[in-house]
Amino acid sequence: MLVALDHVQLAAPAGSEPRLRAYYEGVLGMTEIPKPPVLAARGGCWFAAADGAVQVHVGVEADFRPARKAHPGLRVSGIDAFAARVAAHGGAVVWDDHLPGHRRFYSEDPVGNRLEFLEPVE
Repeated sequence: MLVALDHVQLAAPAGSEPRLRAYYEGVLGMTEIPKPPVLAARGGCWFAAADGAVQVHVGVEADFRPARKAHPGLRVSGIDAFAARVAAHGGAVVWDDHLPGHRRFYSEDPVGNRLEFLEPVE
């Protein structure tokens, strides 16, 4: 029986870790969490939300190409302020109203991974 989603794995090109840290920590407000040493040797970085309930792992992929359709859906609170924060840091904010009961927008991380941010409408 499934009980939770442990993390989402995204890919990135080698050497992109400083840009990923600036985005996931500085823009999204996540915290980098340590990778086990055997995995850290492969590059990439892991991030978690303040409460640890949401984790995004970004691993290095040799022939990296960002997925055009695949993406994590990240639930946020205060979506307007969150979108303004992303935009203020130079990120694209593309609103989409095709999911009933939610407000949402799409953006990309600095290596082109598509990200969906959504908030249920009360």
